[in-house]
Amino acid sequence: MKKILAAAALVSLSSMSFADSGPAGCGLGTAVVFPDANEWHEHVLAATTNGTSGNQTFGMTSGTLGCEAANGPLKLAKTFMNDNMDQLAIDAARGEGETLAALSEVMGIEAGDKATFNATVKANFDTMFSSEATAEDAYESLTQAMAADASLQKYLG
Repeated sequence: MKKILAAAALVSLSSMSFADSGPAGCGLGTAVVFPDANEWHEHVLAATTNGTSGNQTFGMTSGTLGCEAANGPLKLAKTFMNDNMDQLAIDAARGEGETLAALSEVMGIEAGDKATFNATVKANFDTMFSSEATAEDAYESLTQAMAADASLQKYLG
């Protein structure tokens, strides 16, 4: 039982670091399953539900499930990149794919600029996803590459 509670606490801490909507973060566990949580164990269960059901990214992107869309697309992009680093690297190397498309949606890239965004990510793959790169490093490389492109600069402000 102690191992289960320790694992739940660890999951809840990681969930809380990415969501700003209370002690359990935002997501299905907070908004639907445990909406009136006020005891520590209820928060742990809500955070565990949020973390294991994979719905926080959706909630943060859409501003639903107790997540605030006001966090801004760049903050959401950092979280998304951290949560999807491996698959994003695969898609970035190809310059296309579902994860790269989802990142462009999170960042609010308009349809007319998505080809440029994908090409920019692919062209900067080596910088963004070097062997020592963290999600934070990849994000910084991405924003620098976008700042160098006139059509993508507008998404950084």
